Amino acid sequence: MKFFPLLWATLWRRKARTIFTLFSLTAAFLLLGTLQAAHALFSGGSLNLSAPILVVQARVSFTTPLPMRLLPQLEAVPGVASVSHSQFFGGVYKDPKNFFPQFAVNPERWRKTFLECHLSDEQYQAWTTSRTAVIAGKQLAARFGWKIGDRIPLTSQIFPLKDGSRAWTFDLAGIFDDASPGSCVRQGNLYIRYDYFDEARQFGQGTGGIFVLRLSDPNLAERVSHQVDGLFENSPDETKTQTEKDFTLNFVRQLGNLNLIITWITLAVFFSILLVSGNTMSQAVRERIPELAVLKTIGFTDAGVLALVLAESLLLCVLGGLTGMLLSVGVLKVISKLPTGIPPISADGSVWLFAAASMVGLALLVGILPAFRAKNLSIIEALAVR
Repeated sequence: MKFFPLLWATLWRRKARTIFTLFSLTAAFLLLGTLQAAHALFSGGSLNLSAPILVVQARVSFTTPLPMRLLPQLEAVPGVASVSHSQFFGGVYKDPKNFFPQFAVNPERWRKTFLECHLSDEQYQAWTTSRTAVIAGKQLAARFGWKIGDRIPLTSQIFPLKDGSRAWTFDLAGIFDDASPGSCVRQGNLYIRYDYFDEARQFGQGTGGIFVLRLSDPNLAERVSHQVDGLFENSPDETKTQTEKDFTLNFVRQLGNLNLIITWITLAVFFSILLVSGNTMSQAVRERIPELAVLKTIGFTDAGVLALVLAESLLLCVLGGLTGMLLSVGVLKVISKLPTGIPPISADGSVWLFAAASMVGLALLVGILPAFRAKNLSIIEALAVR
């Protein structure tokens, strides 16, 4: 620590250059932290045994509907506490850009299954009383400024009415929120009554998109998944059962190989900051050749000078990297609150470990050549530069 004041003074020798380099490093690690958090999410395991909810879809594709007659068989599976069904509606609100998750559900089953979301008794009664009633998450209602009693027009991209029209109109009967702080991840969703939807749509009566199982014990996830799929094996309605997290991620992965895209972007970011910080360190050492010679003259060893330059490189990378990572944590918190329909993204320990390794690796890469140049410096030749 006794050399820290020297390192700090050296780092700020050219304030403008250092500030711009730190800005570059901060922006790079902001992007790096965000991308690695997404990469960690999309690379999650196939079964999250802490999840109390399983999703049952058709084995062929989640777009293939399953018949409602499967409900009693699913309810009879040991370990299943409640069963709900959900049909994706696929509508837009006023403008094609105003898209958000919408599902047709049975109100009673929805309430018994999604215990993390709270809907008041009064609003629940209003939802079950009017066939055109819908409920929306608090986040979604705030996004569009909806209030209880508002008329909500939706243009379905999938399901037309029996008369061929795609213009559906609903009444907002309730706004649901967290049952406990941060518990309800569905606050960006809107829920329609299945009975009204099934009767009014032009095709597909008697089918649901997916079934949602709430387990009595989260540790039963793997066993229940195998048992459910075994029930319908070699039948016209073969199923694929997975945790809600995996179901959501598989939906997102249809956009492409996100992990590969993230990897290539990460490599591009790393290469860019390598060039920027490498140029900064090279210039810094080149400008201080006489000063480094003086340090050797007053007793610094070659190894000491080398360590000093590498420490300066590490300090620069850590300052910029740490600032960028802290900003990425804030950005991820904002993203997690948006109605994206994907599980919350956060920078866990693996992301921070990757960032720390990147800081150290970057510091070594950009500092090693200038450090060896300083180490091998000839005192006489260096002082002659003055």
